[in-house]
Amino acid sequence: MSLQIRVGVIGAGVMGEALISALISSGLSAQLITISEKRIDRRDELISIYGIKASDLADNVASAQAILLVVKPQDMAGALEEIRATINPEAVVISFAAGKRIDFISAHLLTNNPVIRVMPNTATIVGAGMAAISLGAGVSVEHKDFVTGFLAATGTVIEVPEDLQDAVTATSGSGPAYFFRFVEAMVAGAQELGLSAEDATTLTNQTIIGAAKLLETSGKSATTLRENVTSPNGTTAAALASFESSDLTAIVAKAMKAARDRSQELA
Repeated sequence: MSLQIRVGVIGAGVMGEALISALISSGLSAQLITISEKRIDRRDELISIYGIKASDLADNVASAQAILLVVKPQDMAGALEEIRATINPEAVVISFAAGKRIDFISAHLLTNNPVIRVMPNTATIVGAGMAAISLGAGVSVEHKDFVTGFLAATGTVIEVPEDLQDAVTATSGSGPAYFFRFVEAMVAGAQELGLSAEDATTLTNQTIIGAAKLLETSGKSATTLRENVTSPNGTTAAALASFESSDLTAIVAKAMKAARDRSQELA
C-alpha cells in the first residue's frame, strides 16, 4: 500500500480487530491506526498485539483521514451523531454496518464527508472473507484504492451498486451461517445413522472443507463438480433426489429473501 494515512477505527470487536490486522498486512504503519474503545481491557489488548494507538472518540475522528465505523446497525445513528461535531471534513467514512445506507449515514452526519459502504463477512477474520463495497458521492479514486487495498488482505473484494447491497448481505454476509447450519444438519444426520458425535463431526467437517477446496482450485463450476460425483441411480443420486423432492432451491431462495428483507428493514 503506497497511501499512508491516519485511520480511526470505531469499534474494536472481532471484525474491528480483523480490519486492523488487514490494514497492517496491506502495508499501513500501525502508528497511523488509532482505535476508540470504551472497554479498557480490550483497548489495551489490541495496543499490545498490534502496536496501534488509542484515543477518545472526538480526538480520533478529528485527526483521522479515514474512519472505519465497525459498530452494530442499531448503534450507528448514535455513533454518527456523536462524531459529527468533530469529524475531519476531509475524511472518508467507511461503514461496515449491515443495512445502513449511505444516505442514512450522510443524513446523521450532517456533513459532506464521502462515504463508502462495505458488507464483509465473518471469514474476514481468517483472511478468507468476501466483501462488497459501494461508493457514495465524492469518493475519490484514492479512497477506493485504499479500501479495496486493505480489504484484499482479508479475502476477495467486489464493487456493486448500493441498491444491491441487501442482496449481498443475503448472499455473502449471512451466507457463512447457512453453511454452518448445513454442517450441523449433516453431523446430526450422521449420528442418526449410528456414527459417534466425534466421528460424525470429523467426517462432515473434512468433507465440507475438501469440497470447498475442490471448488476453489479445480476451475470447475459447482454444477460440474456435482455431476462428476453423481453416478446414475447411485447413493449420491438418491440423496440429491431427496433434496429436490423438498425443493432445496426454493428453500434456500426463501431464506435468502428473508435475509434481504431484514437488511432492508435495518436501513
